[in-house]
Amino acid sequence: MLDEFEHQPKSSHVKSFLAGGFGGMCTVITGHPFDTIKVRLQTMPHAGPNQIPLYRDAFDCACKTVTNEGIRGLYKGMLAPLIGAMPLFAVCFLGFNVGKSVFAKDVNKISKPELFCAGMFSGVFTTILMAPGERIKCLLQIQTKDAHIKYHGPLDVIKQLYREGGIRSIYKGSVATLLRDVPASGMFFLSYEWIKEIFGPGNMAAHHTLFAGGMAGIFNWLVAIPPDVLKSRLQTGWYIFILNFIDFINKLFPKHIIVLIGLRVIIEKR
Repeated sequence: MLDEFEHQPKSSHVKSFLAGGFGGMCTVITGHPFDTIKVRLQTMPHAGPNQIPLYRDAFDCACKTVTNEGIRGLYKGMLAPLIGAMPLFAVCFLGFNVGKSVFAKDVNKISKPELFCAGMFSGVFTTILMAPGERIKCLLQIQTKDAHIKYHGPLDVIKQLYREGGIRSIYKGSVATLLRDVPASGMFFLSYEWIKEIFGPGNMAAHHTLFAGGMAGIFNWLVAIPPDVLKSRLQTGWYIFILNFIDFINKLFPKHIIVLIGLRVIIEKR
């Protein structure tokens, strides 16, 4: 297997790296408002027996956020994941490409278990970059306009976290991020390749790529939801509840469609 990796064309790894980076930038810009809503719903306090919950659902959360904080409120904390998106997704798709070389006997005839293992392989590497960005993002996202402003941007979050507990504080929740991203990445790549097979061999039409990417995102988050809730709890310290399934579907499908559009643009131009 290692011999196959050494003889695989380096251009293939470079293409995966560049395509993943561009796709990552696209997905953060498109998906961050949905992610802000998700985190605020996950981290809002539990309402008592006679209390009205802070947000009724995802739509109510979005409306209140825009009303109280403007459109910019939906994009709070976006700078950290945006800066990290290109190297993060670049490493993700590069890791998947390398993973296929490591786990598959023949990269041209890769089995479903080998695809899943290659996908999980990519998730290990992305966690190193993902965990700090997720911690920063979540802490900024839960700050509402009416609340006491503790953090003034991503750099301020890093400074305060480092003063409070050093590097360990910045990487708090890394194990939960690892538990989320490793199996979820495996499911994403497995389901995407499986759906591609359903449409038949050869180059897929654009709408087939969109559908496959969107569905892969849904399958990805079906696996990722439980550890993602745990991660948000660990990284913010607030009480958590599990979101309604439909709220996740509304977030995931458009977000992962954009990832695949970005990948398609890069790959077709090379």
